[in-house]
Amino acid sequence: MTTQPPQRIGDYEVLSVLGAGGMGRVYKVRNVITDRIEAMKVLLPDLQGHEEVAARFLREIKVLAALKHPHIAGLHTAQTIDNQLVMIMEYVEGMSLASRLNMGPLPAPDALNYLDQVLSALAFAHQRRVIHRDIKPANMMLTTENTIKLMDFGIARTEGEPNQLTAPGSTLGSMSYMSPEQIKGETTDERSDLYSLGVSLYEMVTGCKPFEGDSSFSIMAAHINQTPKPPLELNPSLPSAVNDLILTAIAKAPEQRFQSADAFRFAVQRVLKGMQEEKTFIQGSDKTITGGGFAATPATSPTAAFMAARGNTPVPAAKPASPPPIPSVSAPPAAQTMPHMPPSAPIQQGSSRVLYMVLGAVILMVVIAGAAMYLPKSKQVSADAKPADTAQPAAAAAPATQPAAAQPAETAAAAPAEAAAQPAPSTTAAAPAVTPKSSFAPPRPVAAAPAAAAPSAQAAADAAELDEIERDIDLLSSRVAAVNNGLDNLQRQQAAMGYGLRGDMAARQASMKNNFAKAQNAIAANDGARAKRYAEAAAKDVEVLERFLGR
Repeated sequence: MTTQPPQRIGDYEVLSVLGAGGMGRVYKVRNVITDRIEAMKVLLPDLQGHEEVAARFLREIKVLAALKHPHIAGLHTAQTIDNQLVMIMEYVEGMSLASRLNMGPLPAPDALNYLDQVLSALAFAHQRRVIHRDIKPANMMLTTENTIKLMDFGIARTEGEPNQLTAPGSTLGSMSYMSPEQIKGETTDERSDLYSLGVSLYEMVTGCKPFEGDSSFSIMAAHINQTPKPPLELNPSLPSAVNDLILTAIAKAPEQRFQSADAFRFAVQRVLKGMQEEKTFIQGSDKTITGGGFAATPATSPTAAFMAARGNTPVPAAKPASPPPIPSVSAPPAAQTMPHMPPSAPIQQGSSRVLYMVLGAVILMVVIAGAAMYLPKSKQVSADAKPADTAQPAAAAAPATQPAAAQPAETAAAAPAEAAAQPAPSTTAAAPAVTPKSSFAPPRPVAAAPAAAAPSAQAAADAAELDEIERDIDLLSSRVAAVNNGLDNLQRQQAAMGYGLRGDMAARQASMKNNFAKAQNAIAANDGARAKRYAEAAAKDVEVLERFLGR
């Protein structure tokens, strides 16, 4: 027998060979009358005398003639040419999903979209009591318009029809996709097709078949006895809802699978909808985080942040061009000539802590500068006076000998008194209040000014740390919200299919909520250590749940 295709069969010009199977060969042909490109299926020449093969071929023609559906490759006509029965079918331009899988697994949304189309075709066929019996990626054609066409009803049969056309001891179908009841030669129904489709979906999203072996017998035994590895283990990024969908479809017992193509399709659509809603929510959260003002915080210096927060209130240390020690003395006159600034927006809760921190730093700088100016004079006064009378004369002489320095001292005393009325920086206000007294004492207490700087610097560091923790909690809140939304969607989908959320994941979600709430309460109470501890615990819970959701 020649391997070259004939040049012409009846009114059809043969253009190429599309494929060949156990019973026939499929050509790409052109109708010389209509000029339409079609597909022609003919029996192999050496099988034309086999009655059961000819009967099966004729049955395929009749089955396809009754199935007019957008996701089923349609039959145009059937005729006898040169005493040979041929089928003229719709030509589908594209590639099979089996060929597509040679490039790697499909993304879960694409696989579910293709599966939805196949289930639409199967539901239509099953309603007409037609069982395909050979569902596999090779029989699903992906067109150039990204739609699926189900093909090859060559071994399809009508439900309830006896297997009279199956030879004794033989099994029809593709071994890797056959249902256990089909392997055992038992009566099959539409749930057998759904099993094969579940195996196909497993391969689409993982790139592997659930049951593989060195021989046909080992593959058949695996279908009947072996528990498949969850697809989530092969593809950790797979959403858990898709994992559950596949495992339900390939259950060993038909009664544990989806009971109809419509039920399977409804579950697929629910999972697709949940994935789309979760994607939309996460994208919205990302836009909120990047556009809601968080990005501006790291780029703002403390002075700029303070200036933006204070509105039109003059502050001596706000003069940016002067070195730190000198502006603290000359700031009050300069502050009187500062141009009036328009009132800024209301201070947000997050900026008040920055204001207190900068105020404390400004007051500390004023006190240190005043102490530096007064120390030489106080030493001279203490050398000429008696130790018992030092305190009172020095206090009286200071305004006369150093009028310029007295003004910063009064400013320093007034500023802490005003700052003490604020609720948060209690340690910052208390430290400068002691400093003026020590500046008039004998030389022994001179070290009091550096000692006073330590609590103020510590307070500033604590405030900065609280700000950092608060920013971390704000960022964590979007992840917590996304996880809660994803778990809620998953629970709704599983409830529709009669499932419930895994117990360990439900416990992890409760732990996440509890830790995050405690972190928020601790940061509200300015307890940085507790806030950080609970925020880190909540972040660990979020990471576990995100991996469970396939992110």
